[in-house]
Amino acid sequence: MRLTEEEQSILDGRQGETMAKVMKTLVLYGDAFGAERFVPVTGAGHLVTSFGISVLKPVFSIVQELIDAGLKVDEGFTADPRPIDYANVKCSAIEKLVFNKIIYGMQDSYENQLDKLGLKSRKSFSCTCYLDEVGNLPKKGDILSWAESSAVVYANSVLGARCNRNSGIIEMFGSILGKVPEFDLLTDEGRKAKWIVEVKTTSKPEAQVLGSAIGMKVMEDVPFIKGLDAYIGTQLDDSTKAYLKDMGAATASNGAVGLYHVENLTPEAVELGSAIIREDAKTYVIDDAELKRVKDSYPCIWKDKNAQPDRCFIGCPHLTFAQLGEWADRFEAELKKQGKSKVGLLTIMTSAPEVLERFKAENKAAYDRLIGFGIKLTSICPLMYMNNPLCGKKPVITNSNKLRTYTTARYFTDAEITAIAVKGGF
Repeated sequence: MRLTEEEQSILDGRQGETMAKVMKTLVLYGDAFGAERFVPVTGAGHLVTSFGISVLKPVFSIVQELIDAGLKVDEGFTADPRPIDYANVKCSAIEKLVFNKIIYGMQDSYENQLDKLGLKSRKSFSCTCYLDEVGNLPKKGDILSWAESSAVVYANSVLGARCNRNSGIIEMFGSILGKVPEFDLLTDEGRKAKWIVEVKTTSKPEAQVLGSAIGMKVMEDVPFIKGLDAYIGTQLDDSTKAYLKDMGAATASNGAVGLYHVENLTPEAVELGSAIIREDAKTYVIDDAELKRVKDSYPCIWKDKNAQPDRCFIGCPHLTFAQLGEWADRFEAELKKQGKSKVGLLTIMTSAPEVLERFKAENKAAYDRLIGFGIKLTSICPLMYMNNPLCGKKPVITNSNKLRTYTTARYFTDAEITAIAVKGGF
């Protein structure tokens, strides 16, 4: 990398040994990916390593060194969700012991470190940091230093910001330095589509399955999606953004997509049209048969494949304010259909703390309905919950392709999972 005089002075230790380590790490990172220079970070930070898990002791040491050196993120940062919430996601005594003593025993001390490093607030724990309620909303063209895959792909695609799929702590270093190496999705060339995805389904595709199909096909490449606007429109309203949130999370977890373009909808697709597609782009057609093939390919990795579900997680990534209301309506309709007043399966819905606060305050009727249906509302990360080997052994169902990919949970569509949760099983 070519460094400015100021950058070289930081590397030489003029701002202290710790800042020199931060700079050296980012220089090596940039060199590894062929970056030639640093560019300024213009958006607030977001930290993916939000959990005080004991195996991250080296991370805690690094963070403490940053604190001791007087370094922090001056504009503040948000972080991924907390791992546990005993009030709303109850655990057995032995599960709690594993959580507290073996897995997340450093949670409180780590959160104290994050406070000193510049955490926005003790409510700022969500994978959907870009929601209005959470307040970490990048502008089009902003340069970011994030690592959370579902947030990176949303910021790049829906908001038109620029961010690479960084690793944990690397993204924190970028926020502290205020600069990141320029390569890949930070460049015009790196944002061009290498795939044309033609959606030719007979109805609106399930967001999670469509994203899964795209991710598994294009992997880390950038797709340009045609035909989807026929089903979700050409306006980035709340419903469309929620759909793209869930679709994008699946592309990022089932593959490694950091950016997608949707014809006539996402900012760069509207602005640049077909000019954003590379001349050598490949084509992938997704029709009803292809979506069925993809969904049918998901394995069931429960120890007992014939088991009945123990619990259901909805909201990975976290649900939006509008989605919470939609789920209240969806469950109410299914309960009436099955002639029931409460769900038969422990059902847990996750959303950002600030979103849940707003939902309870501004849509109290829907909030009370969900609680009355026996549904639990929380702000944890269900993936982190299932890192507990005792919890991971349970037969869990979900409507999240991200959770399915990273844990033992089985995937079902929104309609399927609603019916199963109300019935209490298959």
